[in-house]
Amino acid sequence: MITIKGYVDHIIFRNDENGYTVLNLASGEYDITCVGSFKYLSEGETVELEGDYAEHAVYGEQFKAVSYRSVEPEDAASMIRYLGSGAIKGVGPALATKIVNEFGEDTFRVIEEEPERLVSIKGISDRKARDIAVCVMEKRDMRNLMVFLQKFGISDSLALKIYKRYGNETYNVINENPYRLAEDINGVGFKRADELASRVGISADSDFRIRSALKYVMTLAAGEGNCYLPKDELLARTSELLGLPADIIDIRLNNLAMEQQLYVKLKGETAVVYTRPMYHMELNCARKLEDLSIRIDADEDEIRRRIKKIEKSEKIELETMQLEAVISAVMNGVTVITGGPGTGKTTIINMIIRYFESEQVDISLAAPTGRAAKRMTEATGCEASTIQRMLKLNVSDEPDREYYYEFDENNQLESDVFIIDEMSMADLPLFNALLKAIPVGARLVLVGDINQLPSVGPGAVLKDVIASDCYPVVCLNRIFRQSEQSDIVLNAHRINEGKYPGLDNKSNDFFFLERDNTDIILNNIVSLIRDKLPRYVNASPLELQVLTPMKKGRLGVEMLNPILQKYLNPPDPSKQELKTPKGILREGDKVMQIKNDYSLEWEITGMYGIVIDKGLGVFNGDMGIVISIDHLNELVCVEFDSQRRVTYPFDGLDELEHAYAVTIHKAQGSEYPAVIIPLLSGPRLLFNRNLLYTGVTRAKSCVVLLGSRQQINDMVDNTDEHLRYTSLADQIRAVREAGA
Repeated sequence: MITIKGYVDHIIFRNDENGYTVLNLASGEYDITCVGSFKYLSEGETVELEGDYAEHAVYGEQFKAVSYRSVEPEDAASMIRYLGSGAIKGVGPALATKIVNEFGEDTFRVIEEEPERLVSIKGISDRKARDIAVCVMEKRDMRNLMVFLQKFGISDSLALKIYKRYGNETYNVINENPYRLAEDINGVGFKRADELASRVGISADSDFRIRSALKYVMTLAAGEGNCYLPKDELLARTSELLGLPADIIDIRLNNLAMEQQLYVKLKGETAVVYTRPMYHMELNCARKLEDLSIRIDADEDEIRRRIKKIEKSEKIELETMQLEAVISAVMNGVTVITGGPGTGKTTIINMIIRYFESEQVDISLAAPTGRAAKRMTEATGCEASTIQRMLKLNVSDEPDREYYYEFDENNQLESDVFIIDEMSMADLPLFNALLKAIPVGARLVLVGDINQLPSVGPGAVLKDVIASDCYPVVCLNRIFRQSEQSDIVLNAHRINEGKYPGLDNKSNDFFFLERDNTDIILNNIVSLIRDKLPRYVNASPLELQVLTPMKKGRLGVEMLNPILQKYLNPPDPSKQELKTPKGILREGDKVMQIKNDYSLEWEITGMYGIVIDKGLGVFNGDMGIVISIDHLNELVCVEFDSQRRVTYPFDGLDELEHAYAVTIHKAQGSEYPAVIIPLLSGPRLLFNRNLLYTGVTRAKSCVVLLGSRQQINDMVDNTDEHLRYTSLADQIRAVREAGA
């Protein structure tokens, strides 16, 4: 590492989002081009930079700084240069010269300790003197804090979040209770806070540490899909995390319960623990569903006559269960429709739409993801949106930039009918937000496949609503004529019924390649996705999808993606690329967003780059293509579905992963022209019927299974699933009984 010192002669470029700056440093007789994250450096400041020289392919030699510290100006010229640079509001070069001529080397002490003396200079009022002092001290405080936080390996962007949240109280927070950062600052988890705590000498059995660990374990549980944890399991997990006895942790748990930060409830004879938000979300969903569950006073015979009229005009004929589903949607406030592929869910949705259109009422269509909403639009001919967009996701202007929905219980949507597709993908927080915004009196139709994998987020909403046995549920199990020609549909239903799929390769859309060698499977995958399947299904290689049960292992996502990138998007002099902790990111790469980010902004541009639409939010499972990598501005542009373009700073790429291969769980709700699924061996809890069924049903035109026939049959036989701790069904029944 090299240290250089000088003053900032001028700033060539700065990205205000992440602080990335290109500046010219005057150091003795030399001017040096420096790059780094210097969000709060101003022209005229004297600084010491630590880093190394590097050769940029386009811009030549640069000094790439990894850390810096501001140095107080040491002479009159430096003081004038800094004060007059524009960094201090209201002070230009002339006024800066007067101030320094008046107070000399004592200038900064006077500004900070005796600002009232500045009024002796012509042109400075009492108010202006105070403003100069405040500005100088704010910049000093920020610089000092950045240096302080650098010692703990905290980046400038994260330091800025911390400063905006705590100001000068940051020092006390770090030294007394750094676990507050894990609760208050997005991007600081328990483990990072725990590392800070150990460095500042906080004891292992600190009250702060144990309380924070309990909340952290509950957060991890929510990430696994749980809405609560049994108390004994929470204590055991926390004890293992901290290396402390469970009885000590139990005392802190009781304190959190008394403060109502965690709720301890009895479920039967078992004590279970909820976070406060999770408990109230389940309860609110139960209450709102009950409010919406109104039996409509209508003549059923007249409804049947109207449906027959629409059938005739649309030239379709509903079978018995489809007809019952449409009637239920018309006559009930809440209706659930569930069924596998080819059972006519889309036909029912279209008929419900046509019926209510004839009634001249407002209808809203939505789904949890952009891909699912796009498929809904294509299938119905009516505009569908994501639930988040329908609710108008927004982000506050507060320092922590918390997200909120413009439509909620105080500003409800105005439609009369809401049809929500792919409900198996909707987690509890999203369902809660949706229900808040639906007015009493509106009809809610929930459509999905109960046999799909549950949502990535917490809850098992569709299963719990059905399990409550409180609302009309139409289960579709008949495969219709047009779907009987598809072995994908037939085999999906066979798998769901516990029967082995046909693996004799007599199909036109369902194939099995029996292989027992991982290297051969890898070669086959590359050959299929690059050479053979694109022509067969008339799609590009990037439109096809490799699905795998696992992240780890030789046939897991982490191993498959670099191999597929090598063959589908090899290095090219015309393509910019970037080395990241997860591997090489290259223009043209297929990528996936791996967590919900409600603050990310997206734009859709038309001709001449004119923005025709924009919004907020990119969500777990969204797929896109890397359009550009801008090394000068340290930005990566990704285009997601519906031509939504999102710009990521280099230090925000931890939310992206390559997506040539993805886990089956991440692919739920999506549909691809063809899918390739390697199945050789893996953990029993993961390799189950539910997972195989979900993977097969992601394909529109072609499925290829590679690996072991026995493994596939074992998956069909294995009905074990990861147990989710949810209680929405119990809450629904309790609310129903309380109102009876």
